[in-house]
Amino acid sequence: MNPAFINLAYLVASVLFVQCFMLLSHPRTATRGNLTGALAMLIAVVATLVDRAILGSGQQAYLMIFAGILVGGGIGAVLALTVKMTAMPQMVALLNGFGGGASVLVAGAVLHDVVMPSMPAPTLQTTVATVASGFIGGVTFWGSLVAWDKLQEFMLPGRPILFKGQQPLNVLLGLTVLALGTLIVLDPAEQWAYWALVAVASVLGVLLTIPIGGADMPVAIALLNSYSGLAGAATGFVLNNNVLIIAGSLVGASGIILTRIMCKAMNRSLANVLLGGIEQAAAGAPKADDIYAGKVKSASAEEIAMLLDNASRVVIVPGYGLAVSQAQHAVRDLMNLLNSKGVEVEFAIHPVAGRMPGHMNVLLAEADIPYDKLKEMDEINPTFEQTDVAIVIGANDVVNPLARTDPTCAIAGMPILDVDKARTVVVIKRSLSPGFAGIPNPLFALDNTLMFFSDGKKAITDLITAVKES
Repeated sequence: MNPAFINLAYLVASVLFVQCFMLLSHPRTATRGNLTGALAMLIAVVATLVDRAILGSGQQAYLMIFAGILVGGGIGAVLALTVKMTAMPQMVALLNGFGGGASVLVAGAVLHDVVMPSMPAPTLQTTVATVASGFIGGVTFWGSLVAWDKLQEFMLPGRPILFKGQQPLNVLLGLTVLALGTLIVLDPAEQWAYWALVAVASVLGVLLTIPIGGADMPVAIALLNSYSGLAGAATGFVLNNNVLIIAGSLVGASGIILTRIMCKAMNRSLANVLLGGIEQAAAGAPKADDIYAGKVKSASAEEIAMLLDNASRVVIVPGYGLAVSQAQHAVRDLMNLLNSKGVEVEFAIHPVAGRMPGHMNVLLAEADIPYDKLKEMDEINPTFEQTDVAIVIGANDVVNPLARTDPTCAIAGMPILDVDKARTVVVIKRSLSPGFAGIPNPLFALDNTLMFFSDGKKAITDLITAVKES
């Protein structure tokens, strides 16, 4: 086909990819953004199949393509239907890893082909891009598997894993990758060097991710997403495919921007996150007994219902505990019940609440809670002083006043939701256990705080019953 038509198709796909990211930036248009991205990918795939003459290469090519579609599509459909919303961060981590793994295999296959005697010598662009694909893809694949495991706590603990000499070892592995990459560029025929590079990059991916703890997983996921995009862009240079370069660059750039936003939301540097700094800071945190002893006040659903009867404005703060208990639909029912009684209800969303960026937005959107009820931190914080009741469901570090008052604590300087300024704070948690940062929360012991010890969903259900009966 005429290259002009292929490039036009790639241009259309690229514009749609950009539009996709713009639409994904707001919950109200996110669904349309997903559809736009899917259409862009369809155009890009069809154009690539035509451009590479794959559709005219015989029955075997058709069979392989359709087999891949059936297997991959089947796995994707099963995962989409069975993965719980609480496991979505793990799912995102795996998808990031698959992108990196695909880049490794594609670049390796191209290197195998271009060094054959019947083929012209590979260009410098091809060899350098192959090295980049193998390195970034290997780090992404294994780093993402570690992120998945730490979130799932299948084999690895959620806490940071640190050991003596960890950073010098990482530097040594990085230098080894550089040496192997140089060898591949100078002599592409040494294909063993490519797979050795991938193996070293894989070990590096594991070692770079294990120091990151659960509190920092939103940052890790965003960063790994960026890595997968950069690996895809490098593979685009290997294949001389313009749309893959553009799409990979968009994903890489958006991942880096999101990583920076997450770090800013936690008042942490990226280096501090990657080196497990929060775990080291948490070691010197005040003891729970010193903060909670004799000060925590427990309340029942009936007592909280009486507070809500006299409230005119309620702010609900969702956290990971809400996701674990799958309480989003019960929360929606509580909102509707309070609205029917003339109570204004809004939701305060912290950028790093949950285990991935936008986790709470996705969770509440699943329950059809109106988007205009979801208020970002900068918008909702000035209104807490005019809030009668703030209900915190499973959130911890993002509402911890120590971030404002203790410059030595692990989350010092992190912007938080100022729920402690509400007239009454109701905290729904199973226990007084700390959040991912591993430090106690003085909010639980404040004079205006009531603790409702229960599973999130059961607590909200009991509260609905009590409000109806009050």
